[in-house]
Amino acid sequence: MKYILPYLRPYRRQTALAMVLVAFATVCDLLLPTIMNDILNHGVRQSDFAYIVRCCVWMLAVAAAGLAALLAGLNLAVDPIGAFGDRLLSWFSYDETNNPRVAKFSYLEQHHDEYDSYILGCSSTSSFPVDGFNELYDASFYNLIMYGADMRDCEKIADYLIGHYEVKNLVLNVYLDNGLEYDEESDRLTKNLHYFFFNDTASIYFYTRYLFADPRYALAKLKALRTDTILPQTFDVFDEQTGCYDKRVRDAEPIGAMDSYLERYPVFTDYPHQSLSLPYTDACMQSVAAIKARCEAAGVNLVVVAGPVYAEYLQNYQAEDVAQFYQALAAVTPYWDFSSSSVSCEPRYFYDGTHFRNNVGEMMCARIAGRTDLWMPDDFGTYVTADTPASYFTDVLQPTALTDSAISTRVPILMYHHLAEDVTNDEMVSPEQFEAQIRALTEAGYAGISFDELQAYVLRGEPLPKKPVVITFDDGYLSNYTLAYPILQKYGMKATIFSIGVSFGKDHYKDTDYAMTPHFGAAEAAEMAGSGLISIQSHTYDMHQWPPYEDGSAAVRENLLQVPGESEEAYVEALTADFTRSRAQLEAAAGRPVDVLAYPAGQYSTLAQVTLQNLGVHVTLSTNPGINTVVRGLPQTLTAMLRFGVTEDLSPEALLEMIQ
Repeated sequence: MKYILPYLRPYRRQTALAMVLVAFATVCDLLLPTIMNDILNHGVRQSDFAYIVRCCVWMLAVAAAGLAALLAGLNLAVDPIGAFGDRLLSWFSYDETNNPRVAKFSYLEQHHDEYDSYILGCSSTSSFPVDGFNELYDASFYNLIMYGADMRDCEKIADYLIGHYEVKNLVLNVYLDNGLEYDEESDRLTKNLHYFFFNDTASIYFYTRYLFADPRYALAKLKALRTDTILPQTFDVFDEQTGCYDKRVRDAEPIGAMDSYLERYPVFTDYPHQSLSLPYTDACMQSVAAIKARCEAAGVNLVVVAGPVYAEYLQNYQAEDVAQFYQALAAVTPYWDFSSSSVSCEPRYFYDGTHFRNNVGEMMCARIAGRTDLWMPDDFGTYVTADTPASYFTDVLQPTALTDSAISTRVPILMYHHLAEDVTNDEMVSPEQFEAQIRALTEAGYAGISFDELQAYVLRGEPLPKKPVVITFDDGYLSNYTLAYPILQKYGMKATIFSIGVSFGKDHYKDTDYAMTPHFGAAEAAEMAGSGLISIQSHTYDMHQWPPYEDGSAAVRENLLQVPGESEEAYVEALTADFTRSRAQLEAAAGRPVDVLAYPAGQYSTLAQVTLQNLGVHVTLSTNPGINTVVRGLPQTLTAMLRFGVTEDLSPEALLEMIQ
């Protein structure tokens, strides 16, 4: 108890109440056999039927009261729908996923001093970037997105925020679907606003509904607590400190060619078509006007945005209704319109028809800020006012699609290891064959590029050569310097070498007398990097081991994956330490940033991807064969990139045919 009590002390009232409820339930359980005893000793013996009936009624009442108390105690302790702010299970956040309308304000009541600005809207607002808006407005934003929030919800929330907190900025997403629904009362606990927003709702009534909520919510939450993972179980788990969806898992998923993407996400090929009208446009705009007036009166900067919508979803609406909706919005307030552009025609910029990717949200911030350091189509983002011509609004449903060649390019990546005159395995290539292959690439018009150039193409839209190719070497053998480097210099071909840190500059396996194929060291790395042709990147520091030469005292890391029995927390710590050490070593030697990693043996996991992204690794490479499609605006296309393994018996002609 001495360990438990300090933790419970801040929540002593809630703890005491939960204990009282459970104790009451226990008393009720104990009363039942007492009443049964009375039935037998008095009612049955004296044949008093009326007495038996009264006792049975009491038994039912006691049982119901006990069950209710037990349910209330469970829901109070577990707080499955976030109404109580997770007073007891605070390590499991505020369950904002289940009930953002209440849980987010339970959180803000305790933490609103940390914020001065807020983002309002429905789930389509999920990719409005907090960091981007913080930088843009020198503020501290919290994303108050809520499932299915209509504009009446936003009006009530804005009024509460301004009336109770210090508010500097409000960003309001006016979504087309706001004209579909307005102020419809919900009988679902997960869709009701907090009682804070209603003067006529007593707190006891509000909380009682959550005390006696469906116990399956609590059981589901307790089950989730047992899940041994530090990643969100679904894409729509909220980060309680920002209010944003935690999309780390979704954003670690590789994105490539259009056909493979559509195969992976059939939502874009099996899209539901329906005829939709907007009966609540006027009511929606009245709320927007009320929010604007409230902000003006309080000196709050209001930024109104219409977020992107997938073009095929837009086609479900009647053209007249869409034009009326956006024209009515312009009559109320100026706004940034991203609803329809060439971005809307590209499925890879969307998770589904109504939710655009985080990368698109970053483009929006860049456009509002007038930045030019981030790629976006020229037609993406228009500042609309009451003076905007009426023709603009009739053209919303007619966005011009980007051609595939305008936003993407195919990039083959070749994987080598060791060059040697005596070729004994498939990871070795002779210098003569290597030169023949490089010469063939050059004569065929291929230009070697770096991963810096790839990132510049994806993030900033900088052009690539007509026929780009990436040459890579794994492990960091000395032959990369003595044999491959002169050939690359001869043909002006760029390449990237992925070095194993523990073998850097070594010719023996670590902590052994076993000789190994020599690896280049700091001097060679500095010379090659200084030429501008060679980039030295990471193949991990010590997560590419060879079991025969390792002692048996610990699990051998043959690759970057978790070893058996290793917890996720321990794995993340180990991977973080390993890559940090690798980066420090290579940056000190080569004098260039290290933000690319080749997975040992090509093996990786979602947890590895997410961890490396958090460490600033922008490109990762697998060993799966194929040609990459990289897309402007989508850094995910640089995730787990494909590579062709090159062997001695691969003729220059076959090589060219393979990468076409």
